[in-house]
Amino acid sequence: MKVGFIGLGIMGSRMAANLQNAGHELVVYNRTQEKADALVEKGATRAESPEAVANQCRLVMTMLSTPEAVEEVALGPEGFLRALPGNSLWVDCSTVNPSFTEKMAKHARKMGQRFLDAPVSGSLVPAEKGELIFLVGGEASDLEQVQELLDVMGKSTVHVGANSQGASMKMVINMLLAQAMAAFTESLRLGTALGISEEMVCQTLLNTPAAAPFLKLKQQKLLNREFSPEFPLEWMHKDLHLASITAYEQNVALPSLQTTKELYALAKQQGFGEEDLSAVYRVLRPDEGNK
Repeated sequence: MKVGFIGLGIMGSRMAANLQNAGHELVVYNRTQEKADALVEKGATRAESPEAVANQCRLVMTMLSTPEAVEEVALGPEGFLRALPGNSLWVDCSTVNPSFTEKMAKHARKMGQRFLDAPVSGSLVPAEKGELIFLVGGEASDLEQVQELLDVMGKSTVHVGANSQGASMKMVINMLLAQAMAAFTESLRLGTALGISEEMVCQTLLNTPAAAPFLKLKQQKLLNREFSPEFPLEWMHKDLHLASITAYEQNVALPSLQTTKELYALAKQQGFGEEDLSAVYRVLRPDEGNK
C-alpha cells in the first residue's frame, strides 16, 4: 500500500520504518529533512512539502507534536488536505485534544475527505517493536481500510467510537499516566527521606497492586538517573495542558490534574523538558543539585 507519512520524530520515524520493512511504499515529509534520510536511503520518496505528499498519495498519516503543527501541515499554505484527491483518507496519530480533532474532522469532511483520529498508547520501545495500541475514532469502514497498516505498527486496535473519541481516550490515558508517574516519584522521595534505599522502595512498590505496571519500565531510569527520552517530559506537559483545556470545555473539575500539570511545568522550567517524563523525579531531589 502507498502511504504518505508526515512527522518523523521519536514515534513517527519508528512507525514509518515498520511500514517500510513490511513492504509498504512510503512518501515521507518532515520539517527537519534529515530525519527522513534513513527511510529515503531504504527506498522511501522524500516530499518537499506536505502538499507534495498529497500529490502522490490517497492515504496520509500524520504523527506530530502539537495541534498547531497538525493544523499547519494540514491547512497551512503548503498543507496536504486541499491537495488530496477527493475521498482520500487522513489518519492522524498525533496526541491532540478532542475539540481540535473534531475541528480537523470537519475540515476534512468539508473538503470531501475522510478522517480517522488514531493516537497511540506506547512510547519509543513499543513503537520500535510494532507493539503500539491504536485508539481510533471514526467510521468502521475507514478503519478497515487501514487495519493492515495498524497491525504492522501495533499489537492491538481499539475502535473507541466516532471522530474525536480516539483522541478523547488518549487524553484520559495520558492524564492517568502522568499522575501515576508523579505519585510514584513522590512515594519514592518520601521513602528515601525515611531512610529506606531507593532500590528497596522501588522493588517493594512495584511488587504491590498500588503501582501501575508501566512504572516497572521506568525503574532503571529512576535508579540510574538515566533519563534518555522514551516519552519526552515536555510532551507530557503539553498533553496535561490539553487535558486541562478539555476539562474546562466539558465543565469538569480535575484538581489533581492541575497540580500534576504544574509539577511537570516546574520540571520543564528547570531544564528537563527534553528528558524522559520520569525526570519529573528530579524536581523532588534538590539535594542532588538537579544533576
